[in-house]
Amino acid sequence: MTASRRHFVKMLSAGAMVAPLTSLYSRAAGAAPAFGAGFGPLAPTLPLNTADIALPGYFDFRNQPLLALPEGFRYWAVSFTGQTMSDGTLVPGDHDGMACFRGADGTTLLVRNHELNNRESKFGNLRGVDVAEALKYDPYANGGTTTLVLDAQGRLLRHYASLGGTNNNCAGGLTPWGTWLTCEETTAIPLAVPTTYQKRHGYVFEVPAMGTGPVKAQPIVAMGRFSHEATATDPRTGIVYQTEDTGDSLFYRYVPVQPGQLLAGGTLQALRIKGSSTSVNTGLGFGDRVGQALPVEWVTIPNPDPVDNVFANSVRGQGQALGATRFVRGEGAWYGNGLIYFTCTSGGDIGAGQVWALDPAAQTLTLVVESTDRAVLEMPDNITVGPDGRLYVCEDGDGGNNIVGVNARGELFRVAENRINDSEFAGGCFSHNGRFMFVNLQTPGITLVIEGPWRKCQA
Repeated sequence: MTASRRHFVKMLSAGAMVAPLTSLYSRAAGAAPAFGAGFGPLAPTLPLNTADIALPGYFDFRNQPLLALPEGFRYWAVSFTGQTMSDGTLVPGDHDGMACFRGADGTTLLVRNHELNNRESKFGNLRGVDVAEALKYDPYANGGTTTLVLDAQGRLLRHYASLGGTNNNCAGGLTPWGTWLTCEETTAIPLAVPTTYQKRHGYVFEVPAMGTGPVKAQPIVAMGRFSHEATATDPRTGIVYQTEDTGDSLFYRYVPVQPGQLLAGGTLQALRIKGSSTSVNTGLGFGDRVGQALPVEWVTIPNPDPVDNVFANSVRGQGQALGATRFVRGEGAWYGNGLIYFTCTSGGDIGAGQVWALDPAAQTLTLVVESTDRAVLEMPDNITVGPDGRLYVCEDGDGGNNIVGVNARGELFRVAENRINDSEFAGGCFSHNGRFMFVNLQTPGITLVIEGPWRKCQA
């Protein structure tokens, strides 16, 4: 880890994007940022329950700092791969996207993805997300979700499998009506070999946060079959925005016939920058447009459920033919401050990542951050809005994986560093009272609770 990584080095940012909308365009496009203090320097920190963190039969992280954190922060592990859960099944591996919900009697509910691919297992858990066969979407697939219930002090009360039989559940998004949308990052289709997928994949599934056990997995077909990454729902309209993780992906919205009833049908559309007659690639040549509000419109995808993986038939192929705008690997998405934020992991002139903001009321798209230095921000993935109104981004790069904050002035600051391996952080989200950040270390699969003065950032 270089000295520049441990401090703040050059980054191109719009600034003011996490502040109220009136200050959204207060800085000149492409203005260089100042460097922010954030919460202060990071130091290796032991988890409070360090004596307990031994993944059964595989990894022993007892008495090891898992994270580096600022002074005044502390953390503990609540659920890790191989543990026996309350329903008698094992915690699956590949912890990924996650969301936080307010439960009854001061509890907090977390619904967590497991990015397991077909019959892939992790650390001896051959069954993946283990639910009854009748509840699975595809009996061959091992992915899905688990649900955690924590008390007011952030201690685990119970955890259980909540959806199974899905494939490569990467990210997703919470809804205003108390559910988690879990997304398959794949377009796998059945093959002639009998011991493989039995159904097409590439769908979104809905999981109620308040459930007490696994639900039957039902694909929301009208939301599209593609390599889904994340969703963010506008609570004012019930429209669900979706990212796609491919090198020439589109940014979608699903307009339901009945808000809150996604299975009842709706229309899938893709974003197009106004004035563009052909499909514009935002991955290159947009660095000088940071902070500019670009008017957008939407094109309707004729067939949201293609039966094969021929490019022309795919939803992005259909959208590009209609002039829909391309993004380089759309990843995390989150609603906050009246905006839909989303990341492009490999976007930008150096391919190190971008953060965008869609204003659904004004119908404009603005580039918030474009990385010009991998030592500062490399491959932004999951994103959330903190109790302080700032953005918090999980990196997924090779040069170190951190949680990076962005404030209203466009200043970047590091919040946490992974100290045990090069695995990404994933699923960052905050408790309703702003006391805790919940986040996953994807490998070996550990869910952490980070407590700190989240509202008192110096930046």
